[in-house]
Amino acid sequence: MTALREAGPARGAVLEARDVSVVPDGARREILSGASLGIRAGEVHALIGPNGAGKSTLFGVIAGDVVPTSGSVHLDGVALAAYRPRDLARRRAVLLQQNAVSFPFTVAQVVAMGRAPWARTPLTDEDDEAIAAALRETDIVDLAERTVPSLSGGERARAALARVLAQRTDILLLDEPTAALDLRHQEDVLTLAVQRAREGAAVAVVLHDLNSAMAHADRVTLLSHGRVVATGIPSEVLTAERIEEVYGQAVDVFPHPKTGVPVVTPRRHGR
Repeated sequence: MTALREAGPARGAVLEARDVSVVPDGARREILSGASLGIRAGEVHALIGPNGAGKSTLFGVIAGDVVPTSGSVHLDGVALAAYRPRDLARRRAVLLQQNAVSFPFTVAQVVAMGRAPWARTPLTDEDDEAIAAALRETDIVDLAERTVPSLSGGERARAALARVLAQRTDILLLDEPTAALDLRHQEDVLTLAVQRAREGAAVAVVLHDLNSAMAHADRVTLLSHGRVVATGIPSEVLTAERIEEVYGQAVDVFPHPKTGVPVVTPRRHGR
């Protein structure tokens, strides 16, 4: 199958990975091989693929948390490794899959941690407003004084997202932000990601749900076995043929009767 890869550097990319590969210490093979990705301002870019495809590894590379064995990552044309940690934290906010908090911090205290990169700068004047806004946007105002260990998994996930939003950066990197959430809050989170992109932020999000990617992403990058299979508009990348090839599951893809957005449904024998 012909891939839809974008040739060369991604035009207009704020954050860009070029031909990155990752071989973990002691491993015999790459878990990410020659992957390129460009995250643009004003867009939601979803990383999708089966379990073990390399999504979270590529995410870690562009976040600066995983050092590639080869290739390069640039932020505004400058090597990511050249940024000091505090300067990097003022440019991009990262939501990881695991956000364990074992100490009895309150939700408000955890969200306030997102303001740490702006300590001793004039932007500390925005701390209270940024924290309050993040609590509202994630629907956890009523949880502000609860301790994080007392929360449910979904509530913890929203508190972690609120910390990222309070950071107020122009790049948002979200690794499976909807994994622990109910249907309503899944939609709320992805709608919020779209809103931030429309306000000018560059947003990258790791997703498992193909229908969420279809509905909310401006572009998607599909990975399989550590390689980029295709990058482009969701409806062009996520064809029934390509999904079956990558996931090993036959599907039908058809436009939703009301919205026209393509919907992916597995083919189930006898039903």
